[in-house]
Amino acid sequence: MKEKYEITSLENSENKASLRFLDEHVAKKTAKYHGSFPAYEPTPLHRLKGLAKYLGVKDLYLKDESFRFGLNAFKVLGGSYAVVKIIAQRLDMEVEDLPFEVLVSKEIKEKLGEITFVTATDGNHGRGVAWAANQIGQNSVVYMPENSTQERLENIRKENAKADILPMNYDECVRYANKMAEENGWIMIQDTAWEGYEAIPTWIMQGYLTMAYEAYLQLSLHQSVPTHIFLQAGVGSMASAVTGFFASVYMQNLPVVTVVEPAKANCLYQTAKYGKGEDLVFVTGEMDTIMAGLACGEPCTIGWNVLHSYARHFLSVPDSTAAHGMRILGNPLKGDERIISGESGAVTIGVVSQVMERPDLQYIKERIGLNSDSVVLCISTEGNTDALRYRELVWDGLYPNEEELSWNKK
Repeated sequence: MKEKYEITSLENSENKASLRFLDEHVAKKTAKYHGSFPAYEPTPLHRLKGLAKYLGVKDLYLKDESFRFGLNAFKVLGGSYAVVKIIAQRLDMEVEDLPFEVLVSKEIKEKLGEITFVTATDGNHGRGVAWAANQIGQNSVVYMPENSTQERLENIRKENAKADILPMNYDECVRYANKMAEENGWIMIQDTAWEGYEAIPTWIMQGYLTMAYEAYLQLSLHQSVPTHIFLQAGVGSMASAVTGFFASVYMQNLPVVTVVEPAKANCLYQTAKYGKGEDLVFVTGEMDTIMAGLACGEPCTIGWNVLHSYARHFLSVPDSTAAHGMRILGNPLKGDERIISGESGAVTIGVVSQVMERPDLQYIKERIGLNSDSVVLCISTEGNTDALRYRELVWDGLYPNEEELSWNKK
């Protein structure tokens, strides 16, 4: 069946989820911890003036996570923060007492002994957990779902991780990783939350606040406040963390948050449309979207509580939308920065472009309220984490727009 755009919207309830665990105070703590790493630098926030003018919005900003710790994706922020929180808890210390230089010290290693962290991943999260463990001389085991690429597997193994691709989908890999953790005494680092497993997913979400806080400071330098934020989602941890942070700092002028998912793995869209209150809707099956980082069928319970309270719209989109966004960012208009963005990273730019230009999506543009006064923020969550696939999409035109191109009249 042909994939298509679908939108559902929520009227934010009066009984809103607490944002204390995602507010600016917490964000400053996570940013300070990440800032202690020698490799730390804030990732750039690009102001795409040419694209904004072309699409007919007031301003368009893109946070580029391809520069994060040299790992080409934002995910390391969550995994590394969860690791330090676990270590702090074991040692009865605070994160503030464990900057990088202390964390890697002989004294801390002797107190800790040997730890093995385990996770399931489509690529970026597992690489981030493996990197964090490797940085402090600990072990990691990473399980990947079927259809994961060899390049992403090898990048994880380069961090001294034991990593394998299993004949399972992502959510089945999560359950398998949890089983292995219980049987072997390993520590599971996963952003999917369920009853009895909520602390670590919460810490992962808090780790993502470093990215949101950087963007907030960078927007402040431009004296700019976004009216619209577009966030891609798998289980929803990143989307909910960023939503929660910006809702807390812009509470009096709340941006319109739109969550974007691939049509083949749209569990948050399905939950928003068919779930009742806190009830979650799962998507099952192969979920063979090109947006590998978003191929998740089970929402994060903690994240959904935040999105249900503060996100307004949920979009389910074709894979061609991500390919469209990749080509736009890789072939910029005059004066705009060239940005190498992967399939999961570029989908929100693809959405903004198509919603602003296509007559058949006019109803979505009007429902979201995009117009010449809109200030848009998107996040490119990854670079070309699979170089071969990137070339197939950007160079060779894989996944073209299937719609008639008569709408592209400019």
